[in-house]
Amino acid sequence: MPTVETDWICPGDTNAVATQATAFILQVAASTIQQHGEFRLVLAGGNTPRKIYRKLAQSPADWSHWHIYFGDERCLPVDDENRNSHMANKVWLRHVDIPAQNIHPIPAEQGAEKAAAAYAMIIKHARPFDLVLLGMGEDGHTASLFPGQQHPDNETVHAIHHAPKPPPDRVSLSSASLGDTKEVLVLITGTGKQPAVARWQSGEALPIAMITAHHRVTILLDTAASSPQDIITN
Repeated sequence: MPTVETDWICPGDTNAVATQATAFILQVAASTIQQHGEFRLVLAGGNTPRKIYRKLAQSPADWSHWHIYFGDERCLPVDDENRNSHMANKVWLRHVDIPAQNIHPIPAEQGAEKAAAAYAMIIKHARPFDLVLLGMGEDGHTASLFPGQQHPDNETVHAIHHAPKPPPDRVSLSSASLGDTKEVLVLITGTGKQPAVARWQSGEALPIAMITAHHRVTILLDTAASSPQDIITN
């Protein structure tokens, strides 16, 4: 099995992270489309990706060959503004020409179990992904994979209950599914994330630390979240 590269990069403030992440995504997309004719991207939710999605909405790209998936979703109505799919659609997806059939939201409004089973069938035909975007919470969680929760190893998509953040019911790709990708890009901003970053770098088995990739994991941090030992600054 080839060695997976892990790059810790601190480009500057939150805006610098968003700018570099946007360029990274567009570069991977262009290269992948040139090689394989399509680009399969898994989106993250939360505030940090929001800035990146806004920048993508203003960027030229070969949108007709993009396929969009989601790393996790909250079990809320389709039009609830707290859904990850609602946010991505509002700030990015509805502003570009990605074909509707290429956007694959998690049907979390159906309930966690039913939605997890349905999405497992959808991603079965999409894996391996080309790029997975992830964030990290202050407790080291990623997607809706939280510390201390156990899930069956044979599941590709988990029904989540009793999440420590509302809403308690969610749907999340498993760590194995999130890691079944050529590239992973982790986005971390804010001083509240610094302790978890240090725990991750010290080798603690946080949920975010369980995600790997086939080729490379790139972690982009802003100066507020970074630790002195962060490897690369540019």
